Amino acid sequence: MKKNQFVVPALLLGIAVLARAQGAAAPAKIGIIHVQAAILQTKDGQKAAADLKTKFAPRQAELEKKQAAIEGLREQMQKGSATMSDEAKAKIARDIDANTKALMRDNEDLQTDVEQEEGRIFNDLGSKLYQIVEKFAKENGYSMIIDVSSQQTPVWWAADSINITAEITSLYDKAHPPGSAAAPAAAPAPRPAAPAGAPAAPAAPKKQ
Repeated sequence: MKKNQFVVPALLLGIAVLARAQGAAAPAKIGIIHVQAAILQTKDGQKAAADLKTKFAPRQAELEKKQAAIEGLREQMQKGSATMSDEAKAKIARDIDANTKALMRDNEDLQTDVEQEEGRIFNDLGSKLYQIVEKFAKENGYSMIIDVSSQQTPVWWAADSINITAEITSLYDKAHPPGSAAAPAAAPAPRPAAPAGAPAAPAAPKKQ
């Protein structure tokens, strides 16, 4: 488990929005967006990341203390291996085993709670981001916006000029300034599939 990081899972979101009538012969206008990066780079996303870190910091610190205690027992076993009785060695070994199992359970519980909180955050912010993307796409004549957050997205190459991540992040912050009351979102929210580190703003994916 990575310490002191806002993990955030990789999102699998495909956003398709209809553009205004362009005529049958007009070429489709397609854009790409890194939804995960866009959310995390908004002011709301940055605040959520900081709040998440603060909320779970005490539990993370407690896990680190337990890990240090286990390491202390191992060091005690190593240093006293030549002088300890078999009974004393066996007791330390049992303590190490029991403490390690307890640590693993606590770590799994923490990871589950973090992922659930991340899901709530991404549902909330993702819904609001969807509305920004939809409005942007309709106003700028896009036929489709493709999310490239996931490495599984079948986009081999895309020009940097069609990457709208930075524009959407800026528009989101203008629409939802810090401290503003958020209106209920009508669009469906993206769900994180797995935790992942917070990425920087990506360039368009290049051909492999």
